[in-house]
Amino acid sequence: MGRLVMKFGGTSVANIDRIRNVARHVKREVDAGHDVAVVVSAMAGKTNELVDWCGDASPLHDAREYDAVVASGEQVTSGLLAIALQGMGIQARSWQGWQIPIKTSDAHASARILEIDGSEITARFKDRQEVAVIAGFQGINPQTNRITTLGRGGSDTSAVAIAAAIRADRCDIYTDVDGVYTTDPRVVPKARRLDKIAFEDMLELASQGAKVLQVRSVELGMVHNMPVFVRSSFDKPEDIDPHGTPPGTLICSEEEIMESHVVTGIAFSKDEAQISVRQIEDKPGVAAAIFGPLAEANINVDMIVQNVSEDGKTTDLTFTVPASDYTRARDTITSAKAKIGYARLDTATDVAKVSVIGSGMRSHAGVAAQAFTALAGRNINIRAITTSEIKFSVLIDAAYTELAVRTLHTLYGLDQA
Repeated sequence: MGRLVMKFGGTSVANIDRIRNVARHVKREVDAGHDVAVVVSAMAGKTNELVDWCGDASPLHDAREYDAVVASGEQVTSGLLAIALQGMGIQARSWQGWQIPIKTSDAHASARILEIDGSEITARFKDRQEVAVIAGFQGINPQTNRITTLGRGGSDTSAVAIAAAIRADRCDIYTDVDGVYTTDPRVVPKARRLDKIAFEDMLELASQGAKVLQVRSVELGMVHNMPVFVRSSFDKPEDIDPHGTPPGTLICSEEEIMESHVVTGIAFSKDEAQISVRQIEDKPGVAAAIFGPLAEANINVDMIVQNVSEDGKTTDLTFTVPASDYTRARDTITSAKAKIGYARLDTATDVAKVSVIGSGMRSHAGVAAQAFTALAGRNINIRAITTSEIKFSVLIDAAYTELAVRTLHTLYGLDQA
């Protein structure tokens, strides 16, 4: 007997037939004797539709009402899954975020979880053997009693947080892929599914462009040391042994991985824009004059490269922002031109970031140098480089993204089983 949280994304609950399939997955675990809480997303496409409705009603709308609208998608799914489970003879009850409650900050559309009281859910495990079907992506701010949402991908975050709150043995994330791969298999057909990956490596993969898991869910798993298992919801429920280990990837602490490779995976993102501020006077406070206004505009800056001129009097500063923030970032810097005192602003939106990630880099020298040599051999020009203890990223022309990813994947032996 164990305690599981099972999370199902939008494609897994896209229609009634798929909801019934999810119910069979849940029934399998209940029949095996597990206590089960299920976290569900809205049906595929439903959140986008609700967001569009808000925009159609008024381009400038109240964020509190926006949350009230978009949170309804998960409410529908949780109720339908509870009905499907009851139809199979399983005790089940749907829960909205405010009913548990999942207490959050008041940052509507991007709230952060503060506290979860899982006592009622665990009491019902014991007293009724009842499955809790929980609407993901949402919570309530205790000061205002308003519904809040956690931002895109927030159901993953809900699931891991609930798993920690009810002291689950594991959090299973069911999705439309069967695990975490060394890179995107659509770009590199030889990409391999990883049996295990450390929280730190997964956090870097997720933050650098891998779409398997939401970054905050990985952070929560690492903080609470909650094992997260990524697996496919499209495997036939009746073909899976609930006491065995199905195909998938376990995200866990580094100590649980017997041997970590130098490089775990390659992530990439084409959602990048480059801004170069040219010929700025090289003096204290210049960086603050550039990045202060960007921070005030809630624009996240990623890669930063600074070059000092030969005479030491001026400097060039290059940085990247998400492509969706490019126009706002450019306009913000332009508006602050008098304060910054630059000569020219160069920008590019046809760029991509490719990141090489692996905990093994801590104890191996020359990993990045190998990549630079290999990319040069393919005539791929590097615009910018950033490094950390277990990752380095290069900014390149977007047209070379797939070639760069394939080159690096082969270079580090990730093609081989």
